[in-house]
Amino acid sequence: MATLYRCTTPTDWLCPCGKVARALKREGVAAQEVRVPQRRSKRPEVEALTDQRRVPVLVIDGEAICDSKRIVEHLELRRKPAAR
Repeated sequence: MATLYRCTTPTDWLCPCGKVARALKREGVAAQEVRVPQRRSKRPEVEALTDQRRVPVLVIDGEAICDSKRIVEHLELRRKPAAR
């Protein structure tokens, strides 16, 4: 199971965190959501994972990935079969 650290925005349409949440659903990846405080200074768990305080952060297969574009790209690459 994956873990998505995201902001407290209540919808999946207004922020990069929502973009990742929609991509997880689209790709059929089950993920636990952890809502972190709006104030970046109050995000020690995110900083411990990535050495920075921005969200979204996806932890999947033991790897922490930050930045919504990189996360969506990673999810799309997981779907594609490996070239032989």
